[in-house]
Amino acid sequence: MPDLYTILLGLLILLPLLGNLFFPYAWQDLTFFFFSVRLGYRSKKCLERRPPFIFLDVFLEKVQKHPEKPLVLFEDEVYSYRDIDRLSSQAARVFQSHLGLKEGQTVAVFLKNIPAYLWIWMGLEKIGCAMACVNYNIRSKSLLHVLSSCEVKVLLTTPDFKAAIEDILPTLMNEGVRVFYLSDNSPTEGVEALLGKIKSSSAEPVPVSFRANVTTKSTSLYIFTSGTTGLPKAAVITQRRMFLVSNMFRLCGALAKDIIYIPLPLYHSAALLLGIGGCLEVGATCVLRSKFSVTQFWDDCRRYHISVIQYVGEMMRYLCNAPKKDSDRDHSVRLAIGNGMRMEVWKQFLHRFGLIQIYEFYGATEGNIGFINYIGKIGAVGRTNFLFKKVAQFELIQYDIDQDEPIRNEKGYCIPVAPGETGLLVCRITENSPFSGYAGDRQKSEKKILRDVLKKGDYYFNSGDLLMQDHEGFLYFRDRVGDTFRWKGENVATTEVEATLSTLEFIQEINVYGVPVPGHEGKIGMAALCLKKGLPFNGGKLYTHAKNYLPSYAIPRFVRIREALEITGTFKQCKSQLVKEGFDLAAVSDPLFFLEDSEKSYIPMTQQIYNSIAEMKMKL
Repeated sequence: MPDLYTILLGLLILLPLLGNLFFPYAWQDLTFFFFSVRLGYRSKKCLERRPPFIFLDVFLEKVQKHPEKPLVLFEDEVYSYRDIDRLSSQAARVFQSHLGLKEGQTVAVFLKNIPAYLWIWMGLEKIGCAMACVNYNIRSKSLLHVLSSCEVKVLLTTPDFKAAIEDILPTLMNEGVRVFYLSDNSPTEGVEALLGKIKSSSAEPVPVSFRANVTTKSTSLYIFTSGTTGLPKAAVITQRRMFLVSNMFRLCGALAKDIIYIPLPLYHSAALLLGIGGCLEVGATCVLRSKFSVTQFWDDCRRYHISVIQYVGEMMRYLCNAPKKDSDRDHSVRLAIGNGMRMEVWKQFLHRFGLIQIYEFYGATEGNIGFINYIGKIGAVGRTNFLFKKVAQFELIQYDIDQDEPIRNEKGYCIPVAPGETGLLVCRITENSPFSGYAGDRQKSEKKILRDVLKKGDYYFNSGDLLMQDHEGFLYFRDRVGDTFRWKGENVATTEVEATLSTLEFIQEINVYGVPVPGHEGKIGMAALCLKKGLPFNGGKLYTHAKNYLPSYAIPRFVRIREALEITGTFKQCKSQLVKEGFDLAAVSDPLFFLEDSEKSYIPMTQQIYNSIAEMKMKL
């Protein structure tokens, strides 16, 4: 008989092998969980200080630690941590003295990706004001809407947007919104150039008394997100949320020595909260790109010695579709952090550009739940386990796509789906997982809350996203519900597009929806039209109107002319069958049209056009 020593030795050898067999990710799960808890605890203690240690203090701490370290690299310009600190103090004094801004007021920025975005943000933080990050693609009514939704007092922009500003300037003046250009001269009457005053003001540290009333619940930012209600909604980003979200890059392994590449627009939460926020939190350097460029991407990575890149799925697809080069693996990138990358693109990217550690994540700007795929499982947006589920009380519940609502049992409660099934992601709203909602109409926030989900009286945040959890605990994104679809990294609200295009005199009714396209992320816009009696379809006029009033990603690429548009018993437009048929000439008997930029019109859809799209030969 074997002695006790032999038995124990055998168990010590056998247990790790059995653990790896039945719980292959246990060590990684435990390591990531406890690292997350440690960061969360550290953040909680900072936020509990009196006064609270807010995100601005994170920045100021890094300024003290390494003032001369480059913070922003932009084209040939270099801005150190001290530079951004001094510029933000100069701006803060002008904002308070010259503009008369007070704590709690909101300033909108209508800017491209430029270093000023960062020092304006820190300058507003120094005087306790919130910054509204406006998408620079929107125009006219949409632009006026987002400014009014968060009660903007001042709009900061550049002469690049002269036409867009002058279009709405009379309305802004009537509403008491003042506009300033961040330039030395102004080409617009009634708009003052502010840059000269900022450069000549004092760069001395701004007294803490200027922001004495800021708390963890104070608003730091407004990030605009399109939802099923149509027009963009201003998601409230509190000081607490900003502080916590900025830990994301540290969770993914970013370090102070990293150089982070940010080609995404700063009006997006991914670029500003995660990218810039994460860079400041770890004390790294960021390279800011005015606009993503396929041809310049890897050249930039080599030029600036980039070690961390931010991405959205469509961006990665563009990189994979670019002509191959001998220098494809000649770079220093070790981490890629982002979301929305399809499985086949993921595989292509790694095969072509080398073994870069990819951290795919899931999260909504206004949401109270997020996931990180820290294992690197191709295709997954995140991972969960027993410990994580105890902290983040989320569920995937059964959802009726046609009725656009959760399925409930005989007791009126929602029904969780089994592993391997697709369900609507919801997360319980608690003190530790709050939902701050949207600025303006409370009903917009209320629509994102589900009540009596698993028991009487509980309430959950409704993500509006369908996810699937497999038997190993990996989570996969499946689709969005409602009227919003995603194209070229942007959320497109169909009701907003419908409202914009329906003003054309020949359109009786319009139903806008997204349809999948081979080889592309998300869905592309398509519109089903019912024409007014006796009026023909005018493709040229529709093209011009759409180009003038919609951002490029929201313009429908296909148009379908119908005799009538179907609605449900509750007067909701039917989309599912239209989405299913798409722009396939074999499935659609109605007249179909395709947006052709060279013709500046919508032209009749042909089999040749369809084949070019299906074979991925045509750029969309």
